[in-house]
This record gives sequence, structure tokens and C-alpha cells, in this order.
Amino acid sequence: MLHPGTLAPGLTAITGGERSGKTSLLRRLSGDVQTSSAEAAHPDALWVDLSLPAQDGRTPLQIWDGWQRRYTRWNAALLQDLAQALNVLEHQHKTLSMLSTGSRRKVALAGLLASGVTVTCLDQPYAALDGTSIRVIRDFLLDMAEHPSRTWVVADYEADPQLPWRHVIRLD
Repeated sequence: MLHPGTLAPGLTAITGGERSGKTSLLRRLSGDVQTSSAEAAHPDALWVDLSLPAQDGRTPLQIWDGWQRRYTRWNAALLQDLAQALNVLEHQHKTLSMLSTGSRRKVALAGLLASGVTVTCLDQPYAALDGTSIRVIRDFLLDMAEHPSRTWVVADYEADPQLPWRHVIRLD
């Protein structure tokens, strides 16, 4: 199983079918749900429900501003680059209720990747995205694959064969 102390920098894939525990594992790792002492959360990990539930009345700018205040290593320049590449800048003043599922997920992904946390947990990052946006996320992960101190844990049905995974953990 995945333990915070054993996470190596770079890319880790968690794969499995429906209800195999991928999301639960990410949530435990990030401290989003309570864990036992044997399964302590990483002190600087972040998981976000990419659909941004209960945020319908907020704009992307409001969400990003809140995250910027919370995460001390927030990278505003990276957020702008990702928001532009993912084509969400044109939606930054609209409420999330006005956005498609894919656009909501792009808002969350841009903020999550710009957070600067040590361990970034990505839950099915390609779901509901167009091909261009998938390439943006994949290229970002490719660029970060050899990062000396940050870890990206990506949960999906299969590990993206175009990415250089340091570890692949299969749950089914």
C-alpha cells in the first residue's frame, strides 16, 4: 500500500477499476478523510474533487484566490500559463454553475497544479477533457517527472503509457 513516508519524487500511478479504492487512497494520503495512525496522511499533500462540488456560486478567480491564500508556495505565473493553455481564462469571471463539467475540472486542475504542495493527488485528470487539454496536463506531468522534491500521484483506470512512471500501484 502507499504510505506517505515511501513516496518518491516524480510520478506515481494508482490504477484500478471502478470502486477499487483509488479515490479513497488519494483522500487518505491528503488528509481529506481520517486515517489510522498506521496510515498517516502526508503533511503537505492535496487532493481536490475536480468537479468542485458546492462551489456553483463562485468564480474561478474566487476559487484560485482562496487557494492562493491557503498554499504558501502558490505559483501565480504557472496558474496563468495553465489557465491560458486550458482555455479557462475566458471563463474566470463566470460562476461555476455556468461552466461545463470539463471546464470546471480544468479550473480545479489549474489551481491544483499551481498549489505548490509537495504531494499533488490527481484523480482521473483526463476525464471530461478535450484532446488539447489532455495534452496540456500530460505535458505538464512530463515536465515534472524528474522533479527533485515534488510528487504527483495520479489515479486512473490505467497508467498513461506516455508518462515515465516512477511507481505503478495496481489496486485490482
